[in-house]
Amino acid sequence: MEYRPKRQRPDVQASDAEERREKRLLTPEHRSPHDRSGAPSEALRRSNEPGVRLAFYGQGIQNSGSFQVGGNLNIGVQDNSNKDAEFFAALRSTDPSDDRTRIQREKGGLLEDSYSWILDHADFRRWRDNEESRLLWIKGDPGKGKTMLLCGIIQELEKLPVDMRRLSYFFCQATDVRLSNATSVLRGLLYLLLDQEPSLMSHVRKKYNHAGKQLFEDANQWDALSKILINILQDYSRQSTFLIIDALDECVTNRDQLLDLLVHISSLSRAKLIVSSRNWQSIEEALNASTQKLRLCLELNHELISAAVGRYIEYKVGQLVRSKKYDDKTRVTVQQHLASNANGTFLWVALVCQELADRNVRKRHTLAKLQSFPPGLDSLYQRMMKHIHDSDDADLCKQILAVASVVYRPVSLKELTSLVVSLEDIGDDLDTLEEIIGSCGSLLTIREGVVYFVHQSAKDFVLNKASDQILPSGIAHQHRSVFTRSLEALSGTLRRDIYNLRVPGFSIDQVSPPDPDPLSSTRYSCIYWADHLNDSDPAQRMRDLQDGNIAHAFLKKKFLYWLEALSLLRSMSEGVLAMEKLAALVGNVEAQQVTELLQDARRFILSHKRPIEIAPLQVYASALVFSPTRSLVRQVFLEEEPDWIISKPIMEADWNACIQTLKGHDAWVNSVVFSADGQRLASGSKDKTIRIWDASSGACLQTLKGHDGWVNSVVFSADGQRLASGSEDKTIRVWDASSGACLQTLKGHDDFVNSVVFSADGQRLASGSEDKTIRVWDASSGACLQTLKGHDDFVNSVVFSADGQRLASSSCDDTIKTWDASSGTCLQTLKGHDGLVTSVVFSADSQRLASSSCGDTIKIWDASLGACLQTCTSHDGWVNSVVFSADGQRLASSCGDTIKIWDASSVRYKNHSCIALSGDPHFCGMWCSW
Repeated sequence: MEYRPKRQRPDVQASDAEERREKRLLTPEHRSPHDRSGAPSEALRRSNEPGVRLAFYGQGIQNSGSFQVGGNLNIGVQDNSNKDAEFFAALRSTDPSDDRTRIQREKGGLLEDSYSWILDHADFRRWRDNEESRLLWIKGDPGKGKTMLLCGIIQELEKLPVDMRRLSYFFCQATDVRLSNATSVLRGLLYLLLDQEPSLMSHVRKKYNHAGKQLFEDANQWDALSKILINILQDYSRQSTFLIIDALDECVTNRDQLLDLLVHISSLSRAKLIVSSRNWQSIEEALNASTQKLRLCLELNHELISAAVGRYIEYKVGQLVRSKKYDDKTRVTVQQHLASNANGTFLWVALVCQELADRNVRKRHTLAKLQSFPPGLDSLYQRMMKHIHDSDDADLCKQILAVASVVYRPVSLKELTSLVVSLEDIGDDLDTLEEIIGSCGSLLTIREGVVYFVHQSAKDFVLNKASDQILPSGIAHQHRSVFTRSLEALSGTLRRDIYNLRVPGFSIDQVSPPDPDPLSSTRYSCIYWADHLNDSDPAQRMRDLQDGNIAHAFLKKKFLYWLEALSLLRSMSEGVLAMEKLAALVGNVEAQQVTELLQDARRFILSHKRPIEIAPLQVYASALVFSPTRSLVRQVFLEEEPDWIISKPIMEADWNACIQTLKGHDAWVNSVVFSADGQRLASGSKDKTIRIWDASSGACLQTLKGHDGWVNSVVFSADGQRLASGSEDKTIRVWDASSGACLQTLKGHDDFVNSVVFSADGQRLASGSEDKTIRVWDASSGACLQTLKGHDDFVNSVVFSADGQRLASSSCDDTIKTWDASSGTCLQTLKGHDGLVTSVVFSADSQRLASSSCGDTIKIWDASLGACLQTCTSHDGWVNSVVFSADGQRLASSCGDTIKIWDASSVRYKNHSCIALSGDPHFCGMWCSW
């Protein structure tokens, strides 16, 4: 743990150590920049100077604005309407009411007779009437009518008096990226709730005013939005809030997170939920955690479903009678055949009736056509595949289905033409393209110019049961095909200033795509080409990443144009992720030129992401001229540098050691640690939170809340599955490092917890506290195994030896102690420092200890004998932290804003500039590398 001076507590008599800490805090060089202007009285004094403005925040009239001291007093009323409108625009990823209208239209309208049965069902009535039954799970196989059933329930709930209910809903669809992730579900639910009841905006204004659009863009959006939703549901009201979510199985991203939230919401007294899904065991296991749930299985209500399907058949046949002019005999025959073969499946009926309604099916051919439709969805899909195989466009249809089955989101007709080789000649002839899509056996449909599978079960059939026909060379081969087609399309399309903006400072907020849009056919490829390379065949992927091959050639010629396009598409974050993927992939390939270019390109995009996001053409201006002179990207694209800059800034030759600056905490960061695999970082802060970061991209993965005081120390378990934190609230918390769930809260210390550490095997946890004790805990049960006493002052740092047999601690009593980790016996007390000992650490072989102190010294000790081997006093102030490199050859120490690296065998200073905290030799700290 890095030592941090502690706040004075008015209820505790200050010890000598506390006084020393307070004295250090009061010296100007240790104040924060905010504090260095002087005491609060200085700020008040300056407030009387002319032109100084003070802002007042709080409830009532002060919240309306600011006033000028010594000048005119301006008081007004804050107008939130513009901010609220901005929030709604940013929140809307989709309008669920529009999705509902579209779904009902595509399915031929909502038929009351097809859903009315559920209104009298015992389980539904129990959910509706019983206060303790808050979650109804409707489950059934594909095509059983779950979506339209929920549409019907929504329609019935809308009939309740407005002042008696709030209603929100969402329809998940795996084939639409906007509708297939947990965050979109939250956004949709909130959108409808806030639209119905604008007064609920009070729950979101503070967060949105603080974060703006970033609230919906950064990695914390799930935490922020789920908290807003829960606050709204807990808002005092006589109304019940009904939340309805269709097709949980089609929520592809973070479904488990969504299920956990729904279980939690089901415990809230004013919330009522209905969810639907397929019969998936994983969903059932998650929902079992709710004690307020009811389960309605459609297969167990076969008679009711069959009766509803029967009424649906009557409705669909009635439509055919009107459009095809069936006589009574034909009508009866069609109706009987459908009823005999539907097997309680609405989707089967809909697909067959769609085929019969085709304008090419003549009335005289109806009965023969009808007999060709086998019962069961899979059999029907197989018949569609045979129809494709026998058609004149068989190869073209199979290519289209192959692309549709592997893309990460549904593609537009224009995008499809760039991904399917055989469609190149069709170009802008969208009518012909729509005709070809119509030849794909009714497996695909077109909505607003975008190609979708007609149902998720159709895509599942193509991938799982027709892959030998559609993907004969395997799915990885198809991914590679999309990758190569994407780069070919991008290479032929991308160019400088593709939207003709002309001015380098042209803001992205003012950009509107021209008509025709030159990026319309390559939007998908721009964002997803690296993902398809990642999922292609490993052997072929290695060849594609070789020097001089397709990926290398694209980056050398089009990298800057690609970044410009990403900015225009508001997708720079996806570009960062693509570079991270490529950098990881090339690590397994012997390709020096590609590797060096990718490393440089990664630094380029990380360094200049924000300016390029704001103004796309800055990629050719500030991004280039503010890059190092030996940057490969700058050298390759030297001709793109603006010639109107007469005197360019003098830049360093190479990228500096700072890879990223991670921002998100609202106060001091007290502790930071890498996971053992170097993939994640965790940080603990004065703002009482822990954040987990992706060490490569810098994205915040989790924000862990629960402590009631500063977080002083964080540490990963060796397997990276758990995280422990110590806080000034006197507790240790153990967290699931993946989900962010708090697994345990360990209580027992009587004062601030300064340090926590896992043993190497992850079975024990040790903590050091200002109550002068060390505690050893069972990391699984949370039981306290040992309380180690012996220090005469605060314990600042604790560490296990690699073999887990010993424990070392450092204290404000100027000593280090080593302990038997099993018995709790004190083995040694190491004395020699002239001041409080801030940090202690074992070498990897457990043979040596290193310690640092406020007396500007570092000491290396023989861990067995307790003898001091080396002492260094080169620092000019307090040494806050010390750590060995993994190989034990080097030692790093920090003092103020200086970090030094030492030869650990001789304690000779080596001229490096960073501290080693990661097992990966490329990373040695939060923000720098060797």
